[in-house]
Amino acid sequence: MADEKAGSKKGMGAGAQAVAAVVLVAGVTGGIWGVSRVFPQNNVDKPATCSKEHATRPTKHVSGAKLCQALNRADLPALLGTPDEHPETADGGDSVITLDGGTKIASPEATVTLKTYSVRLSASEDRFSVTQGVRLLPSAEPRQILGHPAVLYSDRTIALSFGSGKGETGPGGVARGLLVARDAKDGGGSFELVIWRQDDVTPDDAALFRVAEAVLPTLPGWKNG
Repeated sequence: MADEKAGSKKGMGAGAQAVAAVVLVAGVTGGIWGVSRVFPQNNVDKPATCSKEHATRPTKHVSGAKLCQALNRADLPALLGTPDEHPETADGGDSVITLDGGTKIASPEATVTLKTYSVRLSASEDRFSVTQGVRLLPSAEPRQILGHPAVLYSDRTIALSFGSGKGETGPGGVARGLLVARDAKDGGGSFELVIWRQDDVTPDDAALFRVAEAVLPTLPGWKNG
């Protein structure tokens, strides 16, 4: 689906097992897979940092690196209600979605993972109206975020585990997402924020809204409502 994708990830020590939580978000902004990787680290006192923007990258669109930097803020653990935690991974990447007619849409995204929560932020520059998402997303509810039309919805995660040379899948928990219009008139273009937990507990909607209200106004392309 993606023509290209780039990002940086924190490595893990030799012989360590990796455990990942994968969330499949409903295909309103292109059916993007979001992946958070949780790696055991030797020095857990150092929060993960985002990779820097490539100087040669076109600046017309918001990049995955900028989304990562906006999401990986110092108060993110407190906004999530887990102030004693810190980011263990912070990744940003850029991809392009090609529609049936050949139209290409930039689709950058970033994921920050803590011990309890994973948070994914993505952007879309299509002409899709966010209010249309009420009909397309599962269990969708109309909302307002800082004067912008938004849709609150739920999805399921798939748990993946790797160890002893084998990979296993199983049912995961619930992910909660917000699809938010870039402007108050809902004239096209959106940001999508999704949170899920590393266990099977349903995420706190209050945490989702706190992160949205803090992060979205700092993003390129956001227009104050």
